[in-house]
Amino acid sequence: MKRVHVVVSGDVQGVGYRYTMRIVAMEAGVAGWVRNRRDGTVEAEVEGTDEQVDEVLAWMAQGPPGSVVANASVSDAEPTGERGFQVRGSA
Repeated sequence: MKRVHVVVSGDVQGVGYRYTMRIVAMEAGVAGWVRNRRDGTVEAEVEGTDEQVDEVLAWMAQGPPGSVVANASVSDAEPTGERGFQVRGSA
């Protein structure tokens, strides 16, 4: 299992990014969470196989229609064995 922590910047709030990401994540079969941050970025953790995580990361770099992703900063995180994918409240 692989887990990554991602911070996405650009025009990524108010465009359905988190809720669309939840659908993408569930379809890919990954676990984790996504939330808005007060600084205008979106933060997420994604856990699954290398292929599953890479599929979600590829989507995150593009985002939903109406978003403009300027940067996606990815760092490794310790797998937790979490199940399901949720949209969390803002941090």
